[in-house]
Amino acid sequence: MTQNSLLWKLILAFMLVAIVTAGLVALFVRISSVDRLTRLVIDQERNTLQASLVEYYSAHGSWDAVANDWQQIRAESTLTTPAPQPPPGDRQPEGPDRRKLFGLADAQGKVLIQVDPVYPPGSMVPASVLLTGTGVMVNGKQVGTILAATFQPRFNPAENLFLQRTNEALFLGMIGAMVVALFIAILLAMNLIRPLRALTQAAHNITQGQLEQQVKVRSKDEIGELALAFNRMSQEVARVNLSRREMTANIAHDLRTPITVIAGYIESMRDGDLEPTAERLSLIYSEIEQLQNLVGDLRMLSQADAGDLSLIPQPLAPKYLLERAAAPFQHRSERQGVALSAEVSDNLPVINVDESRMMQVFGNLIINALRFTPAGGKIVLSAYTAEDKVVLTVQDNGAGIPAEELPFIFERFQRVDKSRHAEKGESGLGLAIVKSLVEAQGGSVRAESKPDEGTTIFIELPI
Repeated sequence: MTQNSLLWKLILAFMLVAIVTAGLVALFVRISSVDRLTRLVIDQERNTLQASLVEYYSAHGSWDAVANDWQQIRAESTLTTPAPQPPPGDRQPEGPDRRKLFGLADAQGKVLIQVDPVYPPGSMVPASVLLTGTGVMVNGKQVGTILAATFQPRFNPAENLFLQRTNEALFLGMIGAMVVALFIAILLAMNLIRPLRALTQAAHNITQGQLEQQVKVRSKDEIGELALAFNRMSQEVARVNLSRREMTANIAHDLRTPITVIAGYIESMRDGDLEPTAERLSLIYSEIEQLQNLVGDLRMLSQADAGDLSLIPQPLAPKYLLERAAAPFQHRSERQGVALSAEVSDNLPVINVDESRMMQVFGNLIINALRFTPAGGKIVLSAYTAEDKVVLTVQDNGAGIPAEELPFIFERFQRVDKSRHAEKGESGLGLAIVKSLVEAQGGSVRAESKPDEGTTIFIELPI
């Protein structure tokens, strides 16, 4: 497996997402931990100082001696909430003294204990600054305001140890998350790659001539849909290849039969075994005509496939088209005892088609219908509109088509009745020509049939 394989790319992509996510989470937790610990330290210092000042004012009734007693007040307030002892050997880091984090102003805003160089002792603090301070309340009355310094305190060794252990926990968490992410990435990548490898192997098998390949569908997602589409494609390729082989065999058979007949007669005439009578020459000519018709049909299909079929479209009324298509077959249908009629209203919209090509389409359909409709039956040509299309139909009540044969009747050399293979004039290309000619004019063709009830051919053409 090369480093450029999709498996490695998926694993690296999953890992990159995991690393970036874990890194962002760790960074957020680290920043928020420092900020929250700083707030905790300041809040603890403020709260203990506030309690000491309330006790001091209650005992003395004023702030007159607070400047002289400030160091003792701060020491007592610090002793009420002892900090955790740092590990042996650790040194208190240099930084702002926590005893200098706060100052004090009296009820009128006069600075008693300086904390900000801008406001020395005896100066008045603006009301806006007082609002940011913490009030000292005694018996429901504010007697002073604790002023906070603008700098942040340095952490003591115990607090630094806490942050260090937090960082270690974050680092271990990141390592654990990456290990778990790697494991999950490998599982997911293998699960995604497995069906793709199966599809690749099946595609290689097709290139080596093993056309019908089926891969196991393991999911219902896009890869599962791809596998289903590949299976359908493989089946269709195998079916088309089989159809091609059958078509080649049928062409060879349909060419060989008349050629054999012609060669037999000519050889016998050459050897003097048969006289070249008009009847025999006529029989030879009919076989030649059959060959010409087969070659002409194949040529027409090849032109349709290549898009080189010449068409002269013109606007025609469906009623005119169907009545003209039925007229040449009236005599034959009467001889067979089959009723042939065109039942079309006059108010249908016109369609733009090649008249001669459509005559060939309906000629093939009517001949097929006559071939399989017994005496006493009927064939009806009709038309109606459906949305933006005109639908032309040829319906008979003949033998019908078996359900298993119906999807393939428009394929080349497809014959419903295999016993009629050698029947003169039935090359098996009639319905294939119908399909090609209709589609060349922007239409579509389909069939509905029930055995022993008849068949209906639908030709849909744009208005």
